[in-house]
Amino acid sequence: MQEQNPTPENAAELEQSAAAETTTENTTGKHAAPDVQPSLEQSLREAELKASEHHDAWLRAKAETENVRRRAQEDIAKASKFAAEKFATAMLPVKDSLEAALGTENQTLEKLREGVELTLKQLASAFDGANLTEEDPAGQKFDPNKHQAISALESDAEPNTVINVLQKGYLLNGRVIRPAMVMVSKAKTA
Repeated sequence: MQEQNPTPENAAELEQSAAAETTTENTTGKHAAPDVQPSLEQSLREAELKASEHHDAWLRAKAETENVRRRAQEDIAKASKFAAEKFATAMLPVKDSLEAALGTENQTLEKLREGVELTLKQLASAFDGANLTEEDPAGQKFDPNKHQAISALESDAEPNTVINVLQKGYLLNGRVIRPAMVMVSKAKTA
C-alpha cells in the first residue's frame, strides 16, 4: 500500500482546513484550542537536519582531538630530542678549555693547574644550570636510596654512618642518577 505524499499546495490546504475547524470548534465551545503540531514529515526533516548538524560537529571535534594528540606527540618527541640542548651548550666551553690546554706546548705545571681549576669551575657552572647536584654524604647516615655501600668497617662512629666516600653521587632535580659509593661504619665487636 503506498502512502500519498501531499504536495505543497495540498499540505497548505490541509493546514488551512485544520485551522478553520479549530476556529469553529473554539467558537462553538466544544473543544479547547489544541496546539498546532507540525506534520510528521516536517518533524522528520527537522530531526534529520539536527542529526546531520550534530554528526558534523562530532566529526569536527574528533578531527580536532586527533590534531591536538598528534601535535602533543610531536612536541614530546621534540622535547625529548632536544632536552640536552641547554646542557650541551653549557658543556662546549668546558671542551674548548680542555682542548686549549692540550694544544698549548711548554706549559708549566702551575699554568696547567690553573687551567684545570678554571675548567672545573665551568663544569660546575654547567651542572648548576642543569640542576645536577653533587651528593657527598661523608658523615651522614647511610641512605640506600642515594648511596651504594661497598663495605662496612668497624668504627667509633654510629653504626650505618658514611665514613668514607669512594665516589660522589649525583642527583638531577632531586632524582638519583648515580648513587654515591661509600663505606659505612659498623659496631666494633668486643
